Amino acid sequence: MESQEKVRHLVRAALDKKALDPVIFQTEALTDLADYVVILSGSSDRHVKSVADAIDEALRKAGEKPLGMEGANEGRWVLIDAGDVVVHVFHKPVREYYDLERLWLDAPRYIPDLPEFTATAVDRAPEAGYRR
Repeated sequence: MESQEKVRHLVRAALDKKALDPVIFQTEALTDLADYVVILSGSSDRHVKSVADAIDEALRKAGEKPLGMEGANEGRWVLIDAGDVVVHVFHKPVREYYDLERLWLDAPRYIPDLPEFTATAVDRAPEAGYRR
């Protein structure tokens, strides 16, 4: 599965579990780590686990499996490494504390349109010299 298709597939699975505040960063020009980084939230530890499990299941149904999955037992911050897509599922207060979005200020940022998911460009943060 191509990176763009994979990120859409994984975000759809997360949104089906009512994931909150999804943001997609296109990072391929900035790092060799991944083509996309996805950050989203859950409202509780149980919700975070449910979203992470849905993403894991979606990967497996597509014939792939995560290269790694960290934090699933605690449900505060689950990191899913799907190769060319890295997904962070945070409990909302943990996401606010770590503020990973600030690490990707130079990356194109997309927020999925709901309910029909198609990524729509969002202007970069003003701190990076761009208007909102």
